[in-house]
Amino acid sequence: MATKIRLARHGHKDYAYYHIVVADSRSPRDGKYIERIGSYNPNSNPATVDLKFDRALYWVNVGAQPTDTVRNILSGEGVMLMKHLNGGVAKGAFSAEEAQKRFDAWKAQKDAKNGKISQAEADKKAAAAKALFAQEVETNKAKAAEVAKKRQEAADALAAAAVEAAQEAAAAEAEATETAE
Repeated sequence: MATKIRLARHGHKDYAYYHIVVADSRSPRDGKYIERIGSYNPNSNPATVDLKFDRALYWVNVGAQPTDTVRNILSGEGVMLMKHLNGGVAKGAFSAEEAQKRFDAWKAQKDAKNGKISQAEADKKAAAAKALFAQEVETNKAKAAEVAKKRQEAADALAAAAVEAAQEAAAAEAEATETAE
């Protein structure tokens, strides 16, 4: 029986996520499968992969053929590297401890690289938020200055009206005193 490691689509329209399954190559894409060994969610940033490493390694070692996309996922998780290292151990090129040491070094390097990438993305988002905040502060200052100017104009107009009313009252009072004399 020819077995494949492939993706089975789940989710709904515009939000697909996938189960990583081992299935007979003749079965339908979302049909019967032998074993589910993980999941892949491309909707998150970065894409989320949840994989049963030991089972994936087992199926690759017994001859299950991954599809191109699943091969990339397995390579990213280190399954293909571990298969390669186990082949070196079987040939006697190095020991199992050396293979595990090489794998751990690769994994640490990959995690450090991913950490730098995620830190860079976080810094980029923080810088964008800071720039947006600065722009908003400038806009608010401009609006506050405009409002203060309008209030000052209104206060000046009110004061001018009060002065004019006082002058009119004084003129009326002066007129009243002149007519009274």
